[in-house]
Amino acid sequence: MNTTANGSSFSSYCSLIYPEAIKVGKTVAYSLILAVSLVGNSLIILTVYKTPILRKPINMLIANMAMSDLLYPVFLFPVRLTDLHVGSWLIGGTLGQAWCKIHAFLADNSSLVSIQSLILITVDRYAAVVVPLRSPLISRKVCRCLIVGTWILAAAFHSPNFFTFNLVEYQEGKRCMNQWEVIFAEKSSLAIYLLSTYIFSFYIPFVVLAILYSIILIKLKKQVHPGEQSTNAEEQRTRTNRNVLKMTIAIVVAFFICWIPFSIQVVTFYFVPKNTLDCKFWVSYNVSLFMAYTNCAINPIICLTFTSNYRQAFRKLVNWCGAVQG
Repeated sequence: MNTTANGSSFSSYCSLIYPEAIKVGKTVAYSLILAVSLVGNSLIILTVYKTPILRKPINMLIANMAMSDLLYPVFLFPVRLTDLHVGSWLIGGTLGQAWCKIHAFLADNSSLVSIQSLILITVDRYAAVVVPLRSPLISRKVCRCLIVGTWILAAAFHSPNFFTFNLVEYQEGKRCMNQWEVIFAEKSSLAIYLLSTYIFSFYIPFVVLAILYSIILIKLKKQVHPGEQSTNAEEQRTRTNRNVLKMTIAIVVAFFICWIPFSIQVVTFYFVPKNTLDCKFWVSYNVSLFMAYTNCAINPIICLTFTSNYRQAFRKLVNWCGAVQG
């Protein structure tokens, strides 16, 4: 979602938003998100991998989201923390140039892989609730292919990052900058590209997900409530669908709550005259950026909160890790 586009240069517009206290606060916040995201998402992946009962398409897709969320603590947060305290890109030469391009490319891929995974999760839930008697729409084999496809599509969509992000030398040091106008001649095309990105990979999926979940909820309300008229198998299936649905809705809602403010800020930045953007805008920009970053640490918490299978699997995994270390 373009969280890497010259983020460090934004502070130059409003230096008052970076006093020492704010710098310390951001350091603590970034470090906390980094730790929670790194540990939580790693545990999600290991839990799904080592727990046979969780190796279902929906959990494989959640693990795919966890994999994409790991790109932030591994590739983006270290860069943000370094820029916050050093103010310059530490690595120079060919390696520094390559790292500049790779970190921007992978960080932006993360959100697009997550959105595609959310759509596939919703389609899986739609099929399970609306047409439950049919064979699964997304089988394990198909799910593996779709997961690979989410990364290929994200890579293709954000491939311009490999050309536009470059390491630039300034008097105060080196910076990883998005030089879109140098590569594509017109800077206005960057605004069009970003707007298209948000429309086709964010706002349209949001509308589609809202429609599908509305249909799912309406279908669930019409289903027979557990009682004498339903068999034990039907009761169990309905209860399972409701629990899983709560978790998936929570993941979707959390994702869009975290990302909508930032998307509005980015569109505003590229389509509103720069001389009208004051310090209040840059403060709100940084707050919305922090909210977007927070999303990568939320999904493991949601999985633990809504699903007993994940809680049990987490305990077993922790016990297993303890036994291995012992």
